[in-house]
Amino acid sequence: MTLAKCCAVAACAMAMGAGFIAEALAQTYPDKPIRILVGYAAGGSSDGVARVIAPRLAERFGQQVVIDNRPGAGTVVATAVLAQARPDGYMIMMTNSAFGANPALHSKLPYDAVKDFIAVGLLATVPNVLIVIPALPVKSAGDLVALARSKPGSINHAHSGSGSSGYLASEVFKYDTGIDFVQVPYQGGPQTLGAMLANEAQMAFLSVSTSLPLIQSGKVRALAVTSARRNPALPDIATIAETVVPGFEVNDWHGVIAPAGTSREIVYRLNTELNRALVVPEVRTRLANLGADAAGGPPEKMADLVRAELVRWKKVLKPLD
Repeated sequence: MTLAKCCAVAACAMAMGAGFIAEALAQTYPDKPIRILVGYAAGGSSDGVARVIAPRLAERFGQQVVIDNRPGAGTVVATAVLAQARPDGYMIMMTNSAFGANPALHSKLPYDAVKDFIAVGLLATVPNVLIVIPALPVKSAGDLVALARSKPGSINHAHSGSGSSGYLASEVFKYDTGIDFVQVPYQGGPQTLGAMLANEAQMAFLSVSTSLPLIQSGKVRALAVTSARRNPALPDIATIAETVVPGFEVNDWHGVIAPAGTSREIVYRLNTELNRALVVPEVRTRLANLGADAAGGPPEKMADLVRAELVRWKKVLKPLD
């Protein structure tokens, strides 16, 4: 047998061996706790979705599923941690629209959004609601636009980091309306609301779930939602598309990613259990209470979404550094 043939046979054997090892690992996976990274502080939309899903995974796998909040830099901190993790399925991440936007916002990232990760599954989509403090003399999105035009740079907008869904919605809103306001970052949705209650900021784009209790209590005022259709939790609140920007739609999405190199078998095992969780009536109800629409589907569905998001935000956003 020639050297070339020997090498080819050896390579084939190695590939088959790796395949058998991956399959064997998938059959025993998981045999220890799984950690889900969340790039925001506890209490926000991403954290909420993770805490709805985690108990179902723990029940199905018979292992503890731990939520690990690593807030900072619009999820860059947590994403960088995941990029360095072993590709064995024991550290995964609940990510959102910030994942697609951060490459457009930062000229240098401590990871490659395309090469360093693999999509596991899309879980939910969540619209934001534009809220203001009651002291701000506006009753609609149109009123806010008029006020911002008359006093450019006088309104502070609170958000959960430069790549967060609230930041992204506000940047599209600024671009489409031509208004100006000051961007003020915080670690998550609860901190953003705290800033508004302290009058450090006068407006925010936040998830329905995070802002709904304060909307209902009158501590903040809802002006519009960012989805194409009105939200069932706020049926009397118009969409931005209805009022000031026809066609406006900026929704957050939540999905799970894993480090590149995670075996196909483990990815599909995780994806199967995520999809099983999403059809449980209690899970769907709890997601709805968060203002989220359950999604689901194969890993490829999320991979397609991420690719589209990377292209979209490169066209809309300018680098911050």
